[in-house]
Amino acid sequence: MSKLPDIINLVKKSVQELKPYHVENISCRVKLDAMESPYPLSEYLMKKVIEGIGRIKINRYPDPQASRLKSIISSQTGISADSIIIGNGSDELIQMILTVFGEEGDKVLFPAPTFSMYGIIAKSLSLKTEVILLGEDWELPLDKFLHEIERIKPKVIFISYPNNPTGNCFDKKSILKILQKAKGIVVIDEAYNDFSKKTFLSYLKEFKNLIILRTLSKIGMAGLRVGYLMADKEICRELNKVRLPYNSNSVSQEIASIILKNRAEIQKQIEDIMLERDRLTERLKEIKGIKPYPSETNFILFKLVVSESNLTVRNGKDMFLRLANSGILVRNFGSDSYLKDCLRVTVGTHEENNEFLDVIQKSMV
Repeated sequence: MSKLPDIINLVKKSVQELKPYHVENISCRVKLDAMESPYPLSEYLMKKVIEGIGRIKINRYPDPQASRLKSIISSQTGISADSIIIGNGSDELIQMILTVFGEEGDKVLFPAPTFSMYGIIAKSLSLKTEVILLGEDWELPLDKFLHEIERIKPKVIFISYPNNPTGNCFDKKSILKILQKAKGIVVIDEAYNDFSKKTFLSYLKEFKNLIILRTLSKIGMAGLRVGYLMADKEICRELNKVRLPYNSNSVSQEIASIILKNRAEIQKQIEDIMLERDRLTERLKEIKGIKPYPSETNFILFKLVVSESNLTVRNGKDMFLRLANSGILVRNFGSDSYLKDCLRVTVGTHEENNEFLDVIQKSMV
């Protein structure tokens, strides 16, 4: 009888060294951990969606180019449809970019802390990751970043704008200097553009190596898994070589098209989230021992700065558990060396935010 193979030895080393991306699977009454919109679709939009789903022929493959969805995005952004690629969430687009532009051993550069999937996907493809630690109040240290570009010559640079999980937009002039210096691809991830209202779209013609990522997950469509990128036509042509056939399913294409065509229906929700974000930030500032960081997203990063030894809540983990025991789920960064005692709360409804504030306030007395 032949000896069975050792499965682990068959796995490439770059994957062996990874840890699975962990999502808390805690059942809570108030879910404020994943940067989702707290609002369901309006009755009007739901009716439109149900009608649209009824038109889908699920026995047929979806439109491989997602032509209708790209046409709607094109009309709303001013970017031609052949400069747009639809992805199964931004994660798939990140994987496409690194597959096309990165060979084994190539360098990928990004600040830290930032969106973890840049590093996870890069390492899974046997690329080397290099990070530049953000400075005080999460600002980008431009001189260090430019020095690293010159030293390691990264094939791909990722910049989250606004940055997740810190919530801030880096200085625009600094990013333009990075674009001018970089010889490789520069990806500006504008996942939270709907809340920051800031973009680098106007620079796509000037910088042929620029790719802009966006997602529909933060504005009420997280369950659809729809992301898209905008870039020079030549970049899109190369990315389409590795894009899997039918990567965007018929249901996601149909629903996303309907919602984006009726964008005014969700724009009010976006504006409400922004108002609540600002209110939540101001209220957190008033609580002793809590330091909220400015945010241009739909979430707020805050840190526990506790000096009193008699408090029952002394660190981020204590606060996370206190909130969870009250039925409120936020994101705890306790295991992240860059984010000690930091928590991230997604902006919820007015009522949900008040419940969150109530627990925080009582915990810090």
